[in-house]
Amino acid sequence: MNYAPIIKEIGRGAKGARPLDVAQAEVLFGDMLDGTVPELELGAIVMALRIKSESADELLGFKRAMDARTPQVEVPPGARCVVLPTYNGARRQANLMPLLALLLAREGVPVLIHGRHDFESRTSPFELLAALDIQPAADAPGAAAQLARSGLACVQLDTLLPGLDRLLALRLRMGVRGSAHTMAKLIDPCRGHSVRVVAVTHPEYLERMHHFLCADGGRAMLLRGTEGESFANPRRRPEMKVFDDGTARIAWAGEEGGAPPLAELPDCPEVEANATLIREMLAGDRAVPRPVREQADALVALARA
Repeated sequence: MNYAPIIKEIGRGAKGARPLDVAQAEVLFGDMLDGTVPELELGAIVMALRIKSESADELLGFKRAMDARTPQVEVPPGARCVVLPTYNGARRQANLMPLLALLLAREGVPVLIHGRHDFESRTSPFELLAALDIQPAADAPGAAAQLARSGLACVQLDTLLPGLDRLLALRLRMGVRGSAHTMAKLIDPCRGHSVRVVAVTHPEYLERMHHFLCADGGRAMLLRGTEGESFANPRRRPEMKVFDDGTARIAWAGEEGGAPPLAELPDCPEVEANATLIREMLAGDRAVPRPVREQADALVALARA
């Protein structure tokens, strides 16, 4: 395929670039996932998309290409499976993503965690999950077996979607994130049986993801993540919006004001201290932060609806 015409259209800067249509975006991202785009052209495409940002049609096309290559994980009968992405890890605060997953599983809602970690400055979420006796499955059937056995499964991106894993790894060479990081949060390994949790970092992506989730369909929750992770900030509840087949509503309104540290919640991003904190909350020896509990309640209702 000749990628020069595509680069010419998307590479004219934030104001001069023209977006791809859905079909063009699907073919392009499919080639990127399959590893058939030469390195020079791939770098140009990644940076062009980074500068102009993705249009709604491009996101839909990218998602179609991703869906065609994502193996599906069988979900046990009953509630839908909550899909939790983890691609950042803890920086200053404790990572309560595993707490959210375990609270949901305790309510009988299956949970599938997927992600990767390559940040030297952050604590790996997979080390934290291992400390809580949650190990990644070897493949999609293995993740299905974990769901059937315990209601909680974990799979790393290089196992689930190797092509996307390779694209995310480009951050270490190029110094910036690309469209692949946006798409990683939208992976659906249980299409038709899932509730995706889409946690964004930058406020402008809230509007963009709102339009995407309305168009893409299915069930999902959209919120600003905590240090990039998919749990509600325990210091100040973010707005939590839920989507059901194109219809959006606010499950919890966002709280106003600052987000100062909480006296009852220590900042402990280190693996053992973080794992101990989560065990204490699950055992009832320490209170679960209200925003996390409210997020779990909203996800349980959406998964069972």
